[in-house]
Amino acid sequence: MFFESLFSFLLSNINYYTILILMTIESSFIPFPSEIILIPAGVLCSLGDLNIFLCVFCGAFASLIGALINYFIGKKLGRSYILKHKKLFFINEKHLHSSEHFFKKYGNMTTFVGRLIPVIRQYISIPAGFSNMNLFKFSIFTFLGAFIWSGFLVFIGYLFAENANSLLSLYNNILIIIIALFLIIIVVVKVFSKKLNKSKSL
Repeated sequence: MFFESLFSFLLSNINYYTILILMTIESSFIPFPSEIILIPAGVLCSLGDLNIFLCVFCGAFASLIGALINYFIGKKLGRSYILKHKKLFFINEKHLHSSEHFFKKYGNMTTFVGRLIPVIRQYISIPAGFSNMNLFKFSIFTFLGAFIWSGFLVFIGYLFAENANSLLSLYNNILIIIIALFLIIIVVVKVFSKKLNKSKSL
């Protein structure tokens, strides 16, 4: 109920500045759903009030800023300190462990793919900081993943603007399909990489 009310409020008040501010918050350790921000932006794009490319770019750029905050928190403070003060950082320990496992299993590309998976996307930057991932690669992968995610949400709002009230439930169904597709892609890439490495070692 709260998010539906917030969705309606943002539908009347969203602009480029609020996208930048709210998406930075959403991408950092403070939990805030990006769909509440960017789907209304997409609706306003369909009405001609906002530019669709600028909305997507602002969403992606702000996501990178928020992710960099998490990255440097992970890098400078370390795992033990963050877990000890998890309440201070609004950290869900279970979600952080899931993100760590995801990062260790699939490597640096998870900073790209992880931006497309709910819960993981808010936390994946912290294990990247733990592992001291190359900052340039982290920024590129994160921005590209965030650009796709932002584009997806804005496009949903743009495409289904006439049914704005039912967008959130529609979004959930589409998201399940998207997540399934990307998980399949991850598995395929992983299997292909292993085969490639085996062929090189022969």
